[in-house]
Parts: sequence; C-alpha cells; structure tokens
Amino acid sequence: MNQDSPGPRGEKLHKVLANAGLGSRRELEHWISDGRVTVDGAIAKLGDRVTPEQDIRVDGQPLAAGARHGVTRRVIAYHKPDGEVTTTKDPQGRPTVFDHLPALRNARWIVIGRLDFNTQGLLLFTTDGALANKLMHPSSEIEREYAVRVLGKVDADMLKRLQEGVELEDGPAHFDTLVDAGGEGANHWYHVTLKEGRHREVRRLWEAVGVTVSRLIRVRFGPVSLPRQLRPGRWMDLEPERESQLLASVGMQAEQPRAPKKPAIRARHTKEGRDSAKKTPPRSRRKPAGRPRQR
Repeated sequence: MNQDSPGPRGEKLHKVLANAGLGSRRELEHWISDGRVTVDGAIAKLGDRVTPEQDIRVDGQPLAAGARHGVTRRVIAYHKPDGEVTTTKDPQGRPTVFDHLPALRNARWIVIGRLDFNTQGLLLFTTDGALANKLMHPSSEIEREYAVRVLGKVDADMLKRLQEGVELEDGPAHFDTLVDAGGEGANHWYHVTLKEGRHREVRRLWEAVGVTVSRLIRVRFGPVSLPRQLRPGRWMDLEPERESQLLASVGMQAEQPRAPKKPAIRARHTKEGRDSAKKTPPRSRRKPAGRPRQR
C-alpha cells in the first residue's frame, strides 16, 4: 500500500451523529438504514463519511454545526419506579422514564441499558453517544447487581445451578455471584450479579429453577450504585468521582477534572414513587465481591 496515499475523507456519519448526542451508535445505524438521515439532500447509507461543510439532516431537521463537535458530556442516575417503560414513547400511553428527565438543548438523553416495566432501580442516562455505546457493548462486560425477592422454597441445589449455569431459550446463563439477603415467610431476598443485559435474564434464570420473582430492583451498574437518597421517580447528576470511575470502566477519561459538589436531586415526585419508596428490600448480610461502597 502506498504510504503517501490519502486516508478516508471525513468522519463516519454514525459517529458524527453520536457525538452530537442523538443516540448510541447502534441506534443511529438503524436510523441510517431506515432512511431517516440525509447528506446534501441524498439518503445516507451505512458507512458514509461526512465533512464539516456538508448538510446533514435527521428526519428533515438540520444538524446544527456546533453539535458536530460534540455536546458537553453529562451523566445522570434515575431511580425508575415500577410501571414505567424504558422508551421515549409508548403505543399504549404508559408513562416512560423520559417523562421525568431534565430538558436539554441541542442534545438528547440516551438511556444506558433497559429495565422491564415491572422492574425498579438504577438507570443511567448520558448525552455522550460514545460512552453509551461502550457501556452497552457486550465486550465491556459491565457488572449489574440486583436485589431479588423470590416467592417459593429455594434449596442449595437450586442456588448451585443458578451459579453454575442453566439453559435458557437464547443460550446458557448464570449468576456471577448470589448472596442470601434474608427475609421472612415465603418471600426471600437475594443479591445477584451478572455481566450481561439479555431480556428479562434475571427473572428467566429464577424461573428456570421453578421459582417466581415477586420483586426486582437494580441496585448497581458497574461502579455506580443506586444512591440511598434517590427516591423512585427522581434523578441526580453523577458526582465527578463516580462519573470518572464509570468512564474508566470502559477505558475513557474525563476531559477535565471538576470540583466535587453535592449533587442535587430533582424531578417530579410521583405517587408511584412515594409508594415504592416505602418498600425497602433487606440489605445483604455480606457484600458481593467487588461491590463498591455507596456514598
């Protein structure tokens, strides 16, 4: 290959859109495939490269020139209550997690991972498409921790199978750690961790050994734990230290250090949030390996 030959001209289109905070790269590739993006009036294709002087439009709306250089990175934690969907809109008219988030200018919130309609707990949102893409990519193996309340008798053999592996419809799966967190009567709590984000994986694992999950709460995503003071239906900006740890978990660095400050908790406090906040799962008797201290 001739070393003097020029390299590809411009940046990949989906990367430019992600840097503008329009979504994760994977999501934006679908937008391009669906014909929602044009470049200089022509429908864009996957793999297209663009230069600063070209006219880029999404759904007919021009991409602001300033947005091409990237938006200011922001990461927030949201305590999802039961009864919300993890989409921007719902055909059935159900409330979504986006209903309570702060408004943005020249950017949009990208949800990092998803939680089922009946699952509560920690959701992270960011304006940084590259960060969202790395955190959601299977190769990153970001650990997720859940507090699980199960209904039914659980014996030692079931617990062993859940850690060694059971066969699900989409392949074998297992919990990396499983810790007894106590409980009374027929309901019992466990803390489990895994490094995958398959659909309803925690529930399906328990169902595979004949046990029903009656409540499920995500309490940690990577180095970020669900803040104790963050009640259902509310959000807060990540502390600079915690945001740096999240970036480091996928090999990224903060652009510049920020002075630590106590994050404010904001958002409309729903009736569902008040009801959910009254029900607190018992704390684990011992911490799973590698679980960071909550601040």
